[in-house]
Amino acid sequence: MDAGVVPDVVRVAHDCGVPLYPISTGRNWGYGSALPVRDDCMIVDLSGMRRIVHFDAEMGVVTLEPGVTQGMLADFLTQRGHPFLVPVTGAGPTCSLLGNALERGYGVTPHADHFSAVTDIEAVLADGTVYRTTLREVAGEELARLFKWGIGPYATGLFTQSGFGIVTRMSIVLAPRPESVKVCLFSLRDDSLLEPAVARIRSILGNLPGTVGAINLMNRHRVLSMSAPFPRDRLGTDGLIPEAVIEEMGKQYQVQAWTGFTTLYGTKRVVAAAQKDIRQALAGVASRVLFLNSASARTLARIAGAIPGTPGRRLASTAGTLTKSLELVNGHPNETALPLAYWRHPELHEPGRSRHPAQDGCGLLWYAPLVPMRPADARTYVEMVRRTTKQHGIEPLITFTTLNDRLFDSTVPLLFDRTDPRASASGLACYHALVQAGHSQGWFPYRIGIDALEKLLPVSTDPSSLPARLKKGLDPEGILSPGRYL
Repeated sequence: MDAGVVPDVVRVAHDCGVPLYPISTGRNWGYGSALPVRDDCMIVDLSGMRRIVHFDAEMGVVTLEPGVTQGMLADFLTQRGHPFLVPVTGAGPTCSLLGNALERGYGVTPHADHFSAVTDIEAVLADGTVYRTTLREVAGEELARLFKWGIGPYATGLFTQSGFGIVTRMSIVLAPRPESVKVCLFSLRDDSLLEPAVARIRSILGNLPGTVGAINLMNRHRVLSMSAPFPRDRLGTDGLIPEAVIEEMGKQYQVQAWTGFTTLYGTKRVVAAAQKDIRQALAGVASRVLFLNSASARTLARIAGAIPGTPGRRLASTAGTLTKSLELVNGHPNETALPLAYWRHPELHEPGRSRHPAQDGCGLLWYAPLVPMRPADARTYVEMVRRTTKQHGIEPLITFTTLNDRLFDSTVPLLFDRTDPRASASGLACYHALVQAGHSQGWFPYRIGIDALEKLLPVSTDPSSLPARLKKGLDPEGILSPGRYL
């Protein structure tokens, strides 16, 4: 579909009273993928709109359409030798950049908050008219691409997590490729070290802004789901992996109670100085603090190749994962995180074919609440997740990801057998139970799947609320994305 056709499509739908549900590439794994919030909609598939409309090679600002994926932008930058990082996520190279930014998604490169890097958009409203930012209209495209806030009331944010319009192009500021990129890995030997680690993480982020990227803290369950086969023949009577088995697998794969992962970006001197500060900050709490770059990962792979038997194979697997992770933090999208969706059912993926969790039938829901970065909050949250997931037969795979030095976005993937109606019902029930239990403690998701939007956001149906009034004014017939956050 060409961008010029979208206004006509919207006008016809408006005249006929047919609701439209736009998707970029439809690969919003675990949140609904390409499905609409409500039935009786026409899906507007924008994945064919794949133009990189403009690229400012000096300033590093790219303007692109909804169908441009992480992989496409990576190829564009590589082929032309432009030294900028793609704002990657773990969702894979076939996912839309525009769609993720509109969901206010997060990634692993320096511009971790993807919508924060968006400067300008163009969108088609419910009556078929085209919205352009005021600064673009009065001053031209260059200034609009370079200045996020524009002039006058800031309206661009209204098009995120909403159905106010169909966004057909977006300008994004890319982070320049730094001189040095290193990953930092550290471990917590015991679960009781979680609270002091949270305090140290706050200190690191407060002291090293701009150099240290988002810090991920993953429990043993979560790391094993990405590095070890699912022990199907060792499950307990409740269908879950017994704690003794998790501990045994942890020893086997050298995975401790918690694993930390972050990236350092900057000049070689700045990164070297930051390493010293991080070691000092984690002293007495973390063990096995390692700093690796791409060359280190290649050396580890060569060492693994020289070690015979099972130890060599395990080390080779670890080296491969590190290599893929380093590619990701260097702005090269890959599928290193996608096998998580297949952990319980690896047979769903055919070797040699790109992973597509939705088409392959993976059972996956994401619980992604915002949790204040306080040690006591982190502990209470972890206990709540462990207790609630166990009640529903779901493995407690927990990650804390720092959004700043005040707040975590935790992600808990709920994995289940989608071919089993009872397992699917348990997965959904677990999600709602987590939201309810978390809400009672003051935590709430920053992003919600399609099957929970209307249940979890009843305030949006209040006709006196500002979002509802804006929606009524812009889309009185409810043509665009009915039920989507409104």
